[in-house]
Amino acid sequence: MTSDTTASGYPVYALLAPADIPGYLRSRDLLPLLGLPDSDSADGLTVREVSDGNLNRIFLVRRDPDVPGLAVKQALPYVRVHGESWPLTPYRAAAEARAYEHLAAIAPEFTPAFHGYDPGTFTLVLEDVGDLRVLRGATVEGASPGEVGRGIGVFVARLAFATSDFGMPSQDRKRLIAESVNPELCELTEAMILGEPYIEHEHNRNHPAIDPLVKELRADAELRREIGLLRHVFMTKAEALLHGDLHSGSIMVGGPEGNGRIAVIDPEFSFVGPIGFDLGLFWANAFIAAIRADVLGDPALAAEHVAQVGLSWEAFTGEFRRLWPSRVDRIFDDGFLEVFLDGVWRDGLGFAGGEAMRRVIGYAHVPDIDGLPDPEQGRAAARVARLSRALIVRRRDLDTPGDVTALALGDGEPGA
Repeated sequence: MTSDTTASGYPVYALLAPADIPGYLRSRDLLPLLGLPDSDSADGLTVREVSDGNLNRIFLVRRDPDVPGLAVKQALPYVRVHGESWPLTPYRAAAEARAYEHLAAIAPEFTPAFHGYDPGTFTLVLEDVGDLRVLRGATVEGASPGEVGRGIGVFVARLAFATSDFGMPSQDRKRLIAESVNPELCELTEAMILGEPYIEHEHNRNHPAIDPLVKELRADAELRREIGLLRHVFMTKAEALLHGDLHSGSIMVGGPEGNGRIAVIDPEFSFVGPIGFDLGLFWANAFIAAIRADVLGDPALAAEHVAQVGLSWEAFTGEFRRLWPSRVDRIFDDGFLEVFLDGVWRDGLGFAGGEAMRRVIGYAHVPDIDGLPDPEQGRAAARVARLSRALIVRRRDLDTPGDVTALALGDGEPGA
């Protein structure tokens, strides 16, 4: 090991602070993007750190505090809440940069403009979308989701088709798979969503009211078998390039009731995997939002949230079918397409169950549930856990969004 690597083998690099950002942008000749053609002048810029997650530092840089400018995002070499005791590869920033490059060509209206990647400091510069709201935050505040699901369905379909064997020649696809390998973050997903919640593990936590239910779930042989099958699908089913972390904290929305612009951010978990995973993560967070609204006594808002599943699926299948005639390999016929889409639906339901389950009995919880008062918090956590089990073990029997709506707005698993 050399002096320029950490004990984990990652390169040593300077972590940026707000005072560093103007000079950093000058060094990358990016000040003209802020309307400062004189590269020696950065006077009047405001820099505000908006980091709110565990993995990165994010700075918004503006000439006018009220007018969006640039976002500077730097990967940390560790999980923030644990510090250097939990190292994490900064090379995930390269995966994020590759994803943005693909998305700029495939679905530019759904992502921030990408202004480049600096591998020396694991830093990306992007359009500042700070005038939009994070979907999760809007949900917790009680906002209607509007029709955000339609946009997400189109986004996933565009990315999935273009980077699948339908949208790319076989040799190009093999190169995409090779260059998009993201082993450390895939391992994190395998653990957090498809592993740890189903065993006794130090990372897990849950509301005390559901202790008996959690014990029951961890002793459930059918559930363990099915989560194992989903874990294997995640590990082996290389269908298309994924966002890889498409929950409501990675979606920003504008306009009244989420009907304005949609910007999908943070694709650092990107890799080539099962298409249903991206849809499933979005669906899980819609289910969680619906259960939150329902226990707070707003069934109309709950119905709007759960309707996002059907809206996104309708938009996904509609866009995928629209693109289907342009497929590069004609051996795949229309009959194959229907079987393929059915497989995406079933995978999506299972992964939705895994994502929702980890939000109430795993490591990374969400304020949608944890921000509720008691006893509503305990009731909501129980409903999420029961719904999660149903989605995982009954995914082969749930044929339509209507079937899933009945589960989500009931007690999670009627007849069980």
